[in-house]
Amino acid sequence: MNEDAIRLRSVSREYGSGDGAVRALDQVSLSFPRGTFTAVMGPSGSGKSTLLQCAAGLDRPTSGSVTVGGTELTELSEKKLTLLRRERVGFVFQAFNLLPSLTAEQNVALPLRLAGRRPARARVREVLEQVGLGGRAGHRPTELSGGQQQRVALARALITRPDVLFADEPTGALDSRTGREVLALLRRMVDTEGQTVVMVTHDPVAASYADRVVFLVDGRVDGELVGAGADGIAARMTGLEAVPC
Repeated sequence: MNEDAIRLRSVSREYGSGDGAVRALDQVSLSFPRGTFTAVMGPSGSGKSTLLQCAAGLDRPTSGSVTVGGTELTELSEKKLTLLRRERVGFVFQAFNLLPSLTAEQNVALPLRLAGRRPARARVREVLEQVGLGGRAGHRPTELSGGQQQRVALARALITRPDVLFADEPTGALDSRTGREVLALLRRMVDTEGQTVVMVTHDPVAASYADRVVFLVDGRVDGELVGAGADGIAARMTGLEAVPC
């Protein structure tokens, strides 16, 4: 708990150049301790997705530094960055992104196969058991509910034992009950497995499952809440969205 899984220092990200340049992130400094669950929130266009992409090595910042598990990302070549993402970072998105022709077991094993590694069936079954789908290993996505598909996506993200699991609106395509089940599963991964989770969300209920909520406005950090309930988070978001540009 006293070591950071991710550290951002003075991270800025600009798109375009000249008068048309847009600064999506502006001197953001944040730390995400190991074994914690952090939600990132903010009004539309506040830089949430850009923050996730830079922290996960999907996008390079214009300036500043990003460190994952002690490795400075901005110094890595594209090849080494790709390897780091594949082996040490997990991703779960709103769209489940499962291959329809593959079974749950095969979808979970896919990251290891892409890395040229032969997946141990015991490890694949282990992560499926972790997400409550031990009995669905042979089912294809069309034979699974939305919540079950997201659980398969979560198992696929966990198969490499990543330093960090990034979740971008992971419950956005789910009904409220199923969404709560997925959030409870993420919470349990943090509490029992020591997983580090960083989640972008617009939903105060989803954010209330996190240890802390970091707020962004216009590409800058605008404070955080620790251990807050959904009502407190919603009130803070309402205040941010009411601030005139």
